Amino acid sequence: MGIHIHKREIKMRKLDSTKVRPLKSEQLLHIEDHDFALRPGFGGSPIPVGIDVQVESIDSISEVDMDFTMTLYLRHYWKDERLSFRSNKNKSMTFDGRLIKKIWVPDVFFVHSKRSFIHDTTVENIMLRVYPDGNVLFSLRITVSAMCFMDFSRFPLDTQNCSLELESYAYNEDDLMLYWKHGNKSLSTDEHISLSQFFIEEFSASSGLAFYSSTGWYNRLFINFALRRHIFFFVLQSYFPAMLMVMLSWVSFWIDRRAVPARVSLGITTVLTMSTIMTGVSASMPQVSYIKAVDVYLWISFLFVFLSVIEYAAVNYLTTIEERKQLKKRGKASGMYSMDAVQAMAFDGCYHDTEEDMDLSPFPEPCEENETRASQTNISNADTPRLKRKRSLKGNVGRIILQNNHAIDTYSRIIFPSVYIVFNFFYWGLYI
Repeated sequence: MGIHIHKREIKMRKLDSTKVRPLKSEQLLHIEDHDFALRPGFGGSPIPVGIDVQVESIDSISEVDMDFTMTLYLRHYWKDERLSFRSNKNKSMTFDGRLIKKIWVPDVFFVHSKRSFIHDTTVENIMLRVYPDGNVLFSLRITVSAMCFMDFSRFPLDTQNCSLELESYAYNEDDLMLYWKHGNKSLSTDEHISLSQFFIEEFSASSGLAFYSSTGWYNRLFINFALRRHIFFFVLQSYFPAMLMVMLSWVSFWIDRRAVPARVSLGITTVLTMSTIMTGVSASMPQVSYIKAVDVYLWISFLFVFLSVIEYAAVNYLTTIEERKQLKKRGKASGMYSMDAVQAMAFDGCYHDTEEDMDLSPFPEPCEENETRASQTNISNADTPRLKRKRSLKGNVGRIILQNNHAIDTYSRIIFPSVYIVFNFFYWGLYI
Protein backbone atom coordinates (compact mmCIF):
# COMPACT_ATOMS: atom_id res chain seq x y z
CA MET A 1 0.00 0.00 0.00
CA GLY A 2 2.85 2.44 0.83
CA ILE A 3 4.57 1.64 -2.44
CA HIS A 4 1.39 2.48 -4.41
CA ILE A 5 1.03 5.86 -2.71
CA HIS A 6 4.69 6.72 -3.42
CA LYS A 7 4.28 5.99 -7.17
CA ARG A 8 1.16 8.17 -7.28
CA GLU A 9 3.08 11.14 -5.80
CA ILE A 10 5.83 10.77 -8.40
CA LYS A 11 3.23 10.79 -11.21
CA MET A 12 1.61 13.97 -9.85
CA ARG A 13 4.99 15.72 -9.76
CA LYS A 14 5.55 14.95 -13.43
CA LEU A 15 2.17 16.44 -14.34
CA ASP A 16 2.85 19.67 -12.40
CA SER A 17 4.03 22.17 -15.11
CA THR A 18 5.21 24.68 -12.55
CA LYS A 19 7.96 22.29 -11.56
CA VAL A 20 9.20 21.89 -15.14
CA ARG A 21 12.63 23.46 -15.68
CA PRO A 22 12.24 26.51 -18.01
CA LEU A 23 14.00 26.60 -21.36
CA LYS A 24 16.91 28.95 -22.02
CA SER A 25 16.47 31.75 -24.52
CA GLU A 26 18.92 30.00 -26.85
CA GLN A 27 16.82 26.84 -26.76
CA LEU A 28 13.52 28.67 -27.13
CA LEU A 29 14.73 30.66 -30.16
CA HIS A 30 16.70 27.74 -31.61
CA ILE A 31 19.86 29.82 -31.64
CA GLU A 32 22.09 26.75 -31.45
CA ASP A 33 20.47 25.29 -34.57
CA HIS A 34 21.38 28.13 -36.95
CA ASP A 35 24.40 30.07 -38.14
CA PHE A 36 23.65 33.68 -37.27
CA ALA A 37 26.82 34.90 -38.88
CA LEU A 38 24.77 34.87 -42.09
CA ARG A 39 22.00 37.37 -42.71
CA PRO A 40 18.40 36.16 -42.97
CA GLY A 41 17.61 34.82 -46.45
CA PHE A 42 21.29 34.62 -47.35
CA GLY A 43 21.75 34.07 -51.07
CA GLY A 44 18.27 35.34 -51.90
CA SER A 45 16.66 38.77 -52.18
CA PRO A 46 17.92 41.59 -49.95
CA ILE A 47 16.48 41.66 -46.45
CA PRO A 48 14.31 44.72 -45.74
CA VAL A 49 15.31 46.60 -42.57
CA GLY A 50 12.95 49.35 -41.47
CA ILE A 51 14.20 52.28 -39.40
CA ASP A 52 12.44 54.80 -37.22
CA VAL A 53 14.06 57.46 -35.04
CA GLN A 54 12.92 59.53 -32.11
CA VAL A 55 15.15 62.53 -31.46
CA GLU A 56 15.40 63.13 -27.73
CA SER A 57 17.60 66.23 -27.80
CA ILE A 58 20.13 68.25 -29.76
CA ASP A 59 22.80 68.76 -27.15
CA SER A 60 25.12 71.24 -28.84
CA ILE A 61 26.04 72.98 -32.07
CA SER A 62 29.69 73.95 -32.57
CA GLU A 63 30.59 76.50 -35.25
CA VAL A 64 34.31 76.14 -34.56
CA ASP A 65 34.33 72.34 -35.03
CA MET A 66 31.44 72.39 -37.53
CA ASP A 67 29.55 69.57 -35.83
CA PHE A 68 26.48 68.85 -33.74
CA THR A 69 25.66 66.39 -30.97
CA MET A 70 22.33 64.58 -30.88
CA THR A 71 20.75 62.01 -28.56
CA LEU A 72 18.19 59.71 -30.17
CA TYR A 73 16.35 56.40 -29.99
CA LEU A 74 17.25 54.27 -33.02
CA ARG A 75 14.89 51.39 -33.79
CA HIS A 76 15.39 48.60 -36.36
CA TYR A 77 12.68 46.32 -37.73
CA TRP A 78 13.30 43.14 -39.71
CA LYS A 79 12.14 39.56 -39.94
CA ASP A 80 14.29 36.55 -39.18
CA GLU A 81 12.33 33.31 -39.45
CA ARG A 82 15.12 31.48 -37.65
CA LEU A 83 13.98 33.22 -34.43
CA SER A 84 10.30 32.21 -34.74
CA PHE A 85 8.84 30.23 -31.85
CA ARG A 86 5.55 28.75 -30.73
CA SER A 87 3.27 30.83 -28.55
CA ASN A 88 -0.32 30.00 -27.66
CA LYS A 89 -1.09 33.63 -26.76
CA ASN A 90 0.99 35.16 -29.61
CA LYS A 91 3.01 37.21 -27.16
CA SER A 92 6.43 38.65 -27.89
CA MET A 93 9.53 38.15 -25.80
CA THR A 94 11.75 41.03 -24.71
CA PHE A 95 15.48 40.73 -24.02
CA ASP A 96 18.30 43.07 -23.08
CA GLY A 97 21.65 43.55 -24.77
CA ARG A 98 23.14 40.22 -23.74
CA LEU A 99 21.36 38.35 -26.53
CA ILE A 100 22.52 40.73 -29.27
CA LYS A 101 25.92 39.07 -29.64
CA LYS A 102 24.30 35.68 -30.35
CA ILE A 103 22.02 36.62 -33.25
CA TRP A 104 22.23 38.60 -36.50
CA VAL A 105 21.51 42.32 -36.27
CA PRO A 106 21.84 45.08 -38.93
CA ASP A 107 25.20 46.86 -38.97
CA VAL A 108 23.89 50.42 -39.26
CA PHE A 109 26.42 53.21 -38.70
CA PHE A 110 26.38 57.01 -38.83
CA VAL A 111 28.09 58.54 -41.85
CA HIS A 112 30.42 61.49 -41.07
CA SER A 113 30.17 60.79 -37.34
CA LYS A 114 33.04 61.84 -35.09
CA ARG A 115 32.01 60.25 -31.81
CA SER A 116 29.12 58.08 -30.68
CA PHE A 117 28.24 55.84 -27.76
CA ILE A 118 25.38 53.75 -26.43
CA HIS A 119 24.17 54.91 -23.03
CA ASP A 120 24.94 52.40 -20.29
CA THR A 121 23.35 53.80 -17.10
CA THR A 122 22.32 51.76 -15.23
CA VAL A 123 22.74 49.05 -17.86
CA GLU A 124 23.24 49.30 -21.61
CA ASN A 125 20.19 51.00 -23.13
CA ILE A 126 19.49 48.17 -25.58
CA MET A 127 16.19 46.40 -26.10
CA LEU A 128 15.47 43.37 -28.29
CA ARG A 129 11.90 42.20 -28.84
CA VAL A 130 11.16 39.00 -30.76
CA TYR A 131 7.68 38.08 -32.02
CA PRO A 132 6.46 34.49 -32.60
CA ASP A 133 6.50 34.88 -36.41
CA GLY A 134 10.17 35.96 -36.37
CA ASN A 135 9.71 39.74 -36.57
CA VAL A 136 12.34 41.57 -34.54
CA LEU A 137 12.49 45.03 -32.97
CA PHE A 138 15.97 46.21 -31.99
CA SER A 139 16.15 49.56 -30.13
CA LEU A 140 19.15 51.62 -28.96
CA ARG A 141 19.61 54.91 -27.13
CA ILE A 142 22.59 56.65 -28.71
CA THR A 143 24.41 59.96 -28.50
CA VAL A 144 26.28 60.84 -31.68
CA SER A 145 28.43 63.78 -32.78
CA ALA A 146 28.49 64.25 -36.54
CA MET A 147 29.78 66.78 -39.04
CA CYS A 148 27.60 69.57 -40.33
CA PHE A 149 28.95 71.40 -43.35
CA MET A 150 28.11 74.99 -42.43
CA ASP A 151 28.16 78.10 -44.59
CA PHE A 152 29.00 81.23 -42.59
CA SER A 153 28.75 83.75 -45.42
CA ARG A 154 25.58 85.17 -43.80
CA PHE A 155 26.67 84.72 -40.15
CA PRO A 156 25.06 85.62 -37.76
CA LEU A 157 21.99 86.10 -39.95
CA ASP A 158 22.30 82.57 -41.29
CA THR A 159 20.29 79.36 -41.45
CA GLN A 160 22.24 76.10 -41.27
CA ASN A 161 21.02 72.84 -42.81
CA CYS A 162 22.43 69.75 -41.11
CA SER A 163 21.76 66.05 -41.54
CA LEU A 164 22.50 62.82 -39.75
CA GLU A 165 23.04 59.98 -42.23
CA LEU A 166 22.51 56.26 -41.58
CA GLU A 167 23.86 53.44 -43.70
CA SER A 168 24.76 49.76 -43.53
CA TYR A 169 28.49 49.30 -43.23
CA ALA A 170 28.93 45.84 -44.79
CA TYR A 171 25.77 45.06 -46.76
CA ASN A 172 25.15 46.88 -50.02
CA GLU A 173 21.77 47.12 -51.72
CA ASP A 174 22.03 43.53 -53.02
CA ASP A 175 21.98 42.20 -49.45
CA LEU A 176 20.14 44.77 -47.33
CA MET A 177 17.43 47.29 -48.15
CA LEU A 178 17.37 50.11 -45.61
CA TYR A 179 14.16 52.17 -45.57
CA TRP A 180 12.06 54.38 -43.31
CA LYS A 181 9.56 52.12 -41.55
CA HIS A 182 6.62 54.56 -41.60
CA GLY A 183 7.67 56.98 -44.34
CA ASN A 184 7.86 60.61 -43.23
CA LYS A 185 6.26 59.66 -39.90
CA SER A 186 9.29 57.53 -39.04
CA LEU A 187 11.04 60.60 -37.61
CA SER A 188 9.63 62.07 -34.40
CA THR A 189 11.02 64.66 -32.01
CA ASP A 190 10.54 65.72 -28.44
CA GLU A 191 8.30 68.78 -28.17
CA HIS A 192 10.65 70.48 -25.71
CA ILE A 193 13.80 70.45 -27.86
CA SER A 194 15.38 73.91 -27.78
CA LEU A 195 18.79 75.47 -28.32
CA SER A 196 20.29 78.65 -26.89
CA GLN A 197 21.44 80.10 -30.22
CA PHE A 198 19.10 78.51 -32.77
CA PHE A 199 15.49 78.05 -33.70
CA ILE A 200 14.83 74.51 -34.94
CA GLU A 201 12.74 75.20 -38.01
CA GLU A 202 11.97 71.69 -39.25
CA PHE A 203 12.84 68.00 -39.10
CA SER A 204 12.41 65.78 -42.15
CA ALA A 205 13.33 62.27 -43.26
CA SER A 206 14.64 61.36 -46.69
CA SER A 207 16.51 58.51 -48.37
CA GLY A 208 18.97 57.99 -51.18
CA LEU A 209 21.83 55.89 -52.48
CA ALA A 210 25.56 56.17 -51.86
CA PHE A 211 28.17 54.74 -54.21
CA TYR A 212 31.61 53.45 -53.28
CA SER A 213 33.90 52.46 -56.11
CA SER A 214 35.17 49.32 -54.37
CA THR A 215 31.97 47.93 -52.85
CA GLY A 216 29.02 49.30 -54.85
CA TRP A 217 25.72 51.02 -53.99
CA TYR A 218 24.32 51.35 -50.48
CA ASN A 219 20.97 52.55 -49.16
CA ARG A 220 21.32 55.70 -47.09
CA LEU A 221 18.79 57.42 -44.82
CA PHE A 222 18.89 61.11 -43.90
CA ILE A 223 17.65 62.94 -40.80
CA ASN A 224 17.48 66.56 -42.00
CA PHE A 225 16.94 69.60 -39.80
CA ALA A 226 17.24 73.35 -40.34
CA LEU A 227 18.63 75.72 -37.71
CA ARG A 228 17.97 79.46 -37.82
CA ARG A 229 20.25 81.49 -35.58
CA HIS A 230 19.00 83.86 -32.87
CA ILE A 231 20.17 87.34 -33.84
CA PHE A 232 19.47 89.17 -30.56
CA PHE A 233 22.61 87.90 -28.81
CA PHE A 234 24.86 89.16 -31.60
CA VAL A 235 23.02 92.49 -31.76
CA LEU A 236 23.88 93.07 -28.10
CA GLN A 237 27.44 91.73 -28.28
CA SER A 238 28.65 92.98 -31.68
CA TYR A 239 26.33 95.18 -33.71
CA PHE A 240 25.12 97.57 -31.03
CA PRO A 241 28.60 98.26 -29.52
CA ALA A 242 30.01 98.81 -33.01
CA MET A 243 27.20 101.23 -33.80
CA LEU A 244 27.84 103.14 -30.58
CA MET A 245 31.56 103.41 -31.32
CA VAL A 246 30.85 104.86 -34.75
CA MET A 247 28.46 107.44 -33.31
CA LEU A 248 30.97 108.24 -30.55
CA SER A 249 33.61 108.99 -33.19
CA TRP A 250 31.27 111.63 -34.64
CA VAL A 251 31.50 113.60 -31.39
CA SER A 252 34.96 114.64 -32.57
CA PHE A 253 33.37 116.77 -35.32
CA TRP A 254 31.71 118.95 -32.67
CA ILE A 255 34.85 119.53 -30.60
CA ASP A 256 36.94 122.62 -31.28
CA ARG A 257 39.52 121.83 -33.94
CA ARG A 258 42.23 123.34 -31.73
CA ALA A 259 41.57 120.87 -28.86
CA VAL A 260 44.21 118.47 -30.10
CA PRO A 261 44.44 116.16 -27.01
CA ALA A 262 40.65 115.73 -26.79
CA ARG A 263 40.09 114.84 -30.43
CA VAL A 264 43.12 112.60 -30.79
CA SER A 265 42.39 110.61 -27.63
CA LEU A 266 38.74 110.18 -28.65
CA GLY A 267 39.74 108.90 -32.08
CA ILE A 268 42.33 106.45 -30.77
CA THR A 269 39.92 105.14 -28.11
CA THR A 270 37.21 104.35 -30.65
CA VAL A 271 39.68 102.68 -33.01
CA LEU A 272 41.04 100.42 -30.25
CA THR A 273 37.55 99.54 -29.04
CA MET A 274 36.48 98.53 -32.53
CA SER A 275 39.59 96.36 -32.82
CA THR A 276 38.67 94.60 -29.56
CA ILE A 277 35.12 93.91 -30.77
CA MET A 278 36.39 92.44 -34.05
CA THR A 279 38.94 90.26 -32.27
CA GLY A 280 36.28 88.88 -29.91
CA VAL A 281 34.00 87.90 -32.79
CA SER A 282 36.83 86.24 -34.74
CA ALA A 283 37.95 84.19 -31.72
CA SER A 284 34.60 82.38 -31.51
CA MET A 285 34.44 81.53 -35.22
CA PRO A 286 36.24 79.03 -37.46
CA GLN A 287 39.03 80.45 -39.59
CA VAL A 288 37.16 80.48 -42.90
CA SER A 289 38.62 82.00 -46.03
CA TYR A 290 35.54 83.97 -47.07
CA ILE A 291 33.87 87.10 -45.71
CA LYS A 292 31.02 86.74 -43.23
CA ALA A 293 28.10 89.13 -42.85
CA VAL A 294 29.31 90.25 -39.43
CA ASP A 295 32.76 90.97 -40.94
CA VAL A 296 31.18 93.31 -43.47
CA TYR A 297 29.42 95.28 -40.76
CA LEU A 298 32.37 95.46 -38.36
CA TRP A 299 34.91 96.37 -41.04
CA ILE A 300 32.69 99.11 -42.47
CA SER A 301 32.13 100.43 -38.95
CA PHE A 302 35.88 100.29 -38.32
CA LEU A 303 36.41 102.23 -41.55
CA PHE A 304 34.05 104.98 -40.37
CA VAL A 305 35.92 105.25 -37.06
CA PHE A 306 39.28 105.27 -38.82
CA LEU A 307 38.13 107.94 -41.28
CA SER A 308 37.04 110.17 -38.39
CA VAL A 309 40.66 110.10 -37.15
CA ILE A 310 41.97 110.82 -40.64
CA GLU A 311 39.43 113.63 -40.93
CA TYR A 312 40.88 115.35 -37.89
CA ALA A 313 44.41 114.86 -39.18
CA ALA A 314 43.38 116.70 -42.33
CA VAL A 315 41.61 119.43 -40.34
CA ASN A 316 44.61 119.94 -38.06
CA TYR A 317 47.03 120.10 -40.99
CA LEU A 318 44.93 122.55 -42.96
CA THR A 319 44.39 124.69 -39.85
CA THR A 320 48.15 124.86 -39.29
CA ILE A 321 48.77 125.93 -42.89
CA GLU A 322 45.99 128.54 -42.71
CA GLU A 323 47.26 130.12 -39.50
CA ARG A 324 50.82 130.31 -40.74
CA LYS A 325 49.66 132.15 -43.84
CA GLN A 326 47.65 134.60 -41.74
CA LEU A 327 50.62 135.35 -39.47
CA LYS A 328 52.90 135.92 -42.44
CA LYS A 329 50.41 138.33 -43.97
CA ARG A 330 50.22 140.35 -40.75
CA GLY A 331 53.98 140.51 -40.45
CA LYS A 332 53.92 138.83 -37.07
CA ALA A 333 56.92 136.66 -37.59
CA SER A 334 59.20 136.68 -34.54
CA GLY A 335 62.91 136.03 -33.98
CA MET A 336 64.68 132.75 -33.57
CA TYR A 337 63.76 132.54 -29.86
CA SER A 338 60.11 133.43 -30.39
CA MET A 339 57.28 131.00 -30.96
CA ASP A 340 54.27 131.54 -33.21
CA ALA A 341 50.69 130.52 -32.37
CA VAL A 342 50.86 127.26 -34.23
CA GLN A 343 54.02 126.11 -32.48
CA ALA A 344 52.63 127.12 -29.09
CA MET A 345 49.46 125.13 -29.74
CA ALA A 346 51.47 122.07 -30.71
CA PHE A 347 53.59 122.39 -27.55
CA ASP A 348 51.04 122.90 -24.78
CA GLY A 349 47.75 121.83 -26.42
CA CYS A 350 46.14 125.30 -26.02
CA TYR A 351 45.19 127.66 -28.80
CA HIS A 352 46.73 131.14 -28.67
CA ASP A 353 44.82 133.50 -30.91
CA THR A 354 46.68 136.73 -30.03
CA GLU A 355 50.29 137.64 -29.74
CA GLU A 356 49.72 138.91 -26.24
CA ASP A 357 48.36 135.49 -25.24
CA MET A 358 51.56 133.77 -26.38
CA ASP A 359 54.55 133.29 -24.17
CA LEU A 360 57.48 134.14 -26.42
CA SER A 361 60.03 132.48 -24.20
CA PRO A 362 61.80 129.46 -25.65
CA PHE A 363 60.11 127.12 -23.10
CA PRO A 364 56.51 128.22 -22.52
CA GLU A 365 54.62 126.91 -19.55
CA PRO A 366 51.47 124.82 -20.09
CA CYS A 367 48.24 126.76 -20.15
CA GLU A 368 47.01 125.43 -16.81
CA GLU A 369 50.26 126.36 -15.06
CA ASN A 370 50.05 129.85 -16.56
CA GLU A 371 46.57 130.26 -15.11
CA THR A 372 47.75 129.04 -11.69
CA ARG A 373 50.62 131.51 -11.65
CA ALA A 374 48.34 134.31 -12.72
CA SER A 375 45.90 133.53 -9.93
CA GLN A 376 48.69 133.52 -7.37
CA THR A 377 50.03 136.98 -8.23
CA ASN A 378 49.20 139.93 -6.00
CA ILE A 379 48.62 142.28 -8.94
CA SER A 380 44.91 142.95 -8.66
CA ASN A 381 44.63 146.25 -10.47
CA ALA A 382 46.04 145.24 -13.86
CA ASP A 383 44.51 142.27 -15.70
CA THR A 384 46.80 139.93 -17.60
CA PRO A 385 46.12 139.29 -21.31
CA ARG A 386 44.84 135.79 -20.47
CA LEU A 387 42.23 137.13 -18.03
CA LYS A 388 41.10 139.58 -20.66
CA ARG A 389 40.72 136.74 -23.11
CA LYS A 390 38.70 134.69 -20.59
CA ARG A 391 36.33 137.59 -19.99
CA SER A 392 35.86 138.15 -23.70
CA LEU A 393 34.90 134.50 -24.14
CA LYS A 394 32.16 134.56 -21.47
CA GLY A 395 28.74 134.10 -23.06
CA ASN A 396 30.24 133.61 -26.52
CA VAL A 397 31.68 130.09 -26.27
CA GLY A 398 29.12 128.48 -28.60
CA ARG A 399 29.46 131.24 -31.19
CA ILE A 400 33.25 131.10 -31.12
CA ILE A 401 33.29 127.28 -31.51
CA LEU A 402 31.03 127.53 -34.54
CA GLN A 403 33.18 130.27 -36.02
CA ASN A 404 36.36 128.28 -35.41
CA ASN A 405 35.03 125.15 -37.13
CA HIS A 406 36.76 124.05 -40.27
CA ALA A 407 34.68 123.47 -43.38
CA ILE A 408 35.65 119.78 -43.32
CA ASP A 409 34.15 119.40 -39.81
CA THR A 410 30.96 121.09 -40.95
CA TYR A 411 30.50 118.75 -43.90
CA SER A 412 31.53 115.69 -41.88
CA ARG A 413 28.71 116.28 -39.39
CA ILE A 414 26.25 115.65 -42.23
CA ILE A 415 28.09 113.25 -44.54
CA PHE A 416 29.28 110.66 -41.98
CA PRO A 417 25.87 110.02 -40.34
CA SER A 418 24.06 110.09 -43.68
CA VAL A 419 26.35 107.55 -45.32
CA TYR A 420 26.25 105.29 -42.25
CA ILE A 421 22.45 105.33 -42.19
CA VAL A 422 22.35 104.43 -45.88
CA PHE A 423 24.83 101.60 -45.27
CA ASN A 424 22.67 100.20 -42.45
CA PHE A 425 19.59 100.40 -44.64
CA PHE A 426 21.21 98.36 -47.41
CA TYR A 427 22.94 95.94 -45.01
CA TRP A 428 19.85 94.91 -43.05
CA GLY A 429 17.72 94.89 -46.17
CA LEU A 430 20.13 92.51 -47.88
CA TYR A 431 20.74 90.00 -45.07
CA ILE A 432 17.36 89.86 -43.34
